[in-house]
Amino acid sequence: MNRNIEIGLLITRLVLGIIFLVHGIVKFRDGIGNISGWFDSIGIPGFAAYIVAIIELVGGLALIVGFGTRIVSILLAIVMAGAIFKVKLAAGFLGNGQVAGYELDLALLAIALLLALSGSRLLALDRALPGSRSATLNS
Repeated sequence: MNRNIEIGLLITRLVLGIIFLVHGIVKFRDGIGNISGWFDSIGIPGFAAYIVAIIELVGGLALIVGFGTRIVSILLAIVMAGAIFKVKLAAGFLGNGQVAGYELDLALLAIALLLALSGSRLLALDRALPGSRSATLNS
């Protein structure tokens, strides 16, 4: 893969990882029970809040270190699709003044799908695992 593309994927992976790591931390810091209650109030089982928070927290960290990028990205894309269709779609693309729109969620979904399809092996822990193929970086 072209070196510039691989550097771009690394930056994308790190930024997406940081975004989701912070969102996961905030869910636990601010009280996951509150989020669970909110999930219940919108028709999503409360335990799903724990699953989402863990995917965001652990998945964000995994992306930062480059561990399981493709699988983690698929999970994050599923979380974003759920957020769009269950929570944000009714508010519209830019929101309705009370609820944010789904434009950011759509961008995060697209980024997660990019990483799910392409991977990102530059400075990734996956490269150090036995049996993994080393990424070839062409200039």
